[in-house]
Amino acid sequence: MTPLYHPPVKRSVEIAGHKTSISLEPLFWDMLREAAEREKAPINALVARIDAERIASETPPGLASAIRVWLVTHRARQLAPPGTLTD
Repeated sequence: MTPLYHPPVKRSVEIAGHKTSISLEPLFWDMLREAAEREKAPINALVARIDAERIASETPPGLASAIRVWLVTHRARQLAPPGTLTD
């Protein structure tokens, strides 16, 4: 098991036919893989969706930050009782 406090790991993903590198801590790579499996989508497709949401936001963060926020928000919505979290 990867230690909880581990420096970011850089990996390549492809978004709309373009390769880009993203640095995330192993914990977030694991969460991203799990989310992609739950949604029955490739990691690249999920990252592309997060990227599109990020770009459309009023103040777009960097892609790695957007992925972290998306993952934490997604996990919180899964764990919260119905009707307690809003956008």
